[in-house]
Order: sequence, then structure tokens, then C-alpha cells
Amino acid sequence: MKIDVHFFGIAHDRTDCRKASVDLPDGATVNDLLNALLIRYRRLDELRSVLRVAVNLEYVSGDVPLSKEDEVAIIPPVSGG
Repeated sequence: MKIDVHFFGIAHDRTDCRKASVDLPDGATVNDLLNALLIRYRRLDELRSVLRVAVNLEYVSGDVPLSKEDEVAIIPPVSGG
């Protein structure tokens, strides 16, 4: 299945793209997606422990299964003033 992923903040800076598509086997989880992204975008590795993943506008844990219709966002920590 093909999953479309949107990158925000420093995750966008580290990947040099706003959106990417990743092919994963049926039944893949958020952790599977993150592992595939870390192989493709090595510069994301430093952020792995602080990245949050949202699926269909909700933050999720790594064991959540994905489906081809899901909208996935990779969101780094944010600060503001």
C-alpha cells in the first residue's frame, strides 16, 4: 500500500520535502513507516525519539496499523513565544 506522509518543521528541513509517498506492506504499522522513513531520510534519525506521528489528524502510537487511505503527518517538537 502507498502511504502519503507530510513533514512539518525541522522534519521538513531534514528531508527537503513537504510530502513523500512510502510503499509498505498491508498491515504495516506507524513504526514500520518510521523505519522506512529513517532509511530514506537518514537525517531524521537524530529526531526519532522526539517525533510525533499523527494519522488522520490524531496523534497515535507506533503500534497503530495503517491503511492506504490514511493521512500521516510527521511532527517534530514545537516551541513558541
